[in-house]
Amino acid sequence: MNHKVIIISSPSGGGKTTIMHRLMEYVPELEFSISACSRSPRQGEVEGKDYYFLTEDDFKSKIAEDAFLEHVEVYAGKFYGTLKSEVQRIWDKGSYVIFDVDVVGGCRLKDYFKDQALSIFIKPPNVAVLRERLLLRKTESPESIDIRVSRAEFELSFADKYDVIIVNDSLETAVEQTQKAVVDFLKG
Repeated sequence: MNHKVIIISSPSGGGKTTIMHRLMEYVPELEFSISACSRSPRQGEVEGKDYYFLTEDDFKSKIAEDAFLEHVEVYAGKFYGTLKSEVQRIWDKGSYVIFDVDVVGGCRLKDYFKDQALSIFIKPPNVAVLRERLLLRKTESPESIDIRVSRAEFELSFADKYDVIIVNDSLETAVEQTQKAVVDFLKG
């Protein structure tokens, strides 16, 4: 097995995590690259499964150690990144890596892996639908949702930097389109 990677990005609430989980059921050779972050776990999130939860100081130390393939400060004091050791862990098992990352991280990973990577941007039908999805989560304050929607407008400007753009106006259709793109890439 070669070292191909799949990069999936979208604005928060765009559906990337749901689509990614469905994709991993369909393509069992894919293994999720667990990102590191400096925020607190949300209800139900598990250390080492959803994220590696680091303090802001620990995250900054790892940046200084060059331990990340990519990292970004998404919100003030809230860092996210991909540890080099995580990708190697997955490759050592003989699996393909799948990333669920923000748009800046996705572009950095694509630049790093080049033709070894397929980058997919999951695009919500519009910003109003995105806001509604975030409200339905019931995990964020109205102020936090406003920040995420504002950031989404910025993130949508990155869509054309991705290999494939999937509009998630129907989850089943978006899942099918993503599965086809990934299977074709991995076979190629």
